[in-house]
Amino acid sequence: MMTSFFDQFISPSYLGVPLIAIAIIMPWILYPGSSPRWLNNRLTTLQEWFINQFTNQLMMPLNTGGHKWALLLTSLMIFLATTNMLGLLPYTFTPTTQLSLNLGLAVPLWLATVIIGLRNQPTIALGHLLPEGTPILLIPMLIVIETISLLIRPLALGVRLTANLTAGHLLIQLIATAVFVLMPMLPTVAILSAIVLFLLTLLEIAVAMIQAYVFVLLLSLYLQENI
Repeated sequence: MMTSFFDQFISPSYLGVPLIAIAIIMPWILYPGSSPRWLNNRLTTLQEWFINQFTNQLMMPLNTGGHKWALLLTSLMIFLATTNMLGLLPYTFTPTTQLSLNLGLAVPLWLATVIIGLRNQPTIALGHLLPEGTPILLIPMLIVIETISLLIRPLALGVRLTANLTAGHLLIQLIATAVFVLMPMLPTVAILSAIVLFLLTLLEIAVAMIQAYVFVLLLSLYLQENI
């Protein structure tokens, strides 16, 4: 019996080995690899079509220099979406509910986009800190505000993903607990709660996909500003 609803977000370990490592590796095992055959099966064809459509949609606003990030961003999208979806299964652990993992993904990638901007176009990159036509008295204040807004971007990426997934999992657990408690006493209310739980699960599936897409989309927008 769980002592707290938040116990599900504690990273489990077995024999001193953190199982979060296995949870991170698992998504890549589920996807079929490339085949030397001329014609692939339906699953591989659907997978390639989805990856091509997503990559084209993501790289469309970027110039040629940003296309080097296509493999990295597409792989990150597949990893986040698969991990979020697997976390909705019973008795599983969702690594992306850990703020440390999300910040570990967001900070290096955001920092890479900033470094690229400072290396390729330092004047334009620094110019983002001070809008054109700013009054002289407001220049120091605006530089501080823009610097803070720039530094808070990776934190916002990680917190957004963590908060949305954590809230969804807590709602599912609360309603599922209510269904089990109300079933012997109020069957009608329990059935209605079960219907709400089913609809909420469908919503969480959509949220899992959308949050993975938003994470990668914002990274691509940060990249677009610096290339």
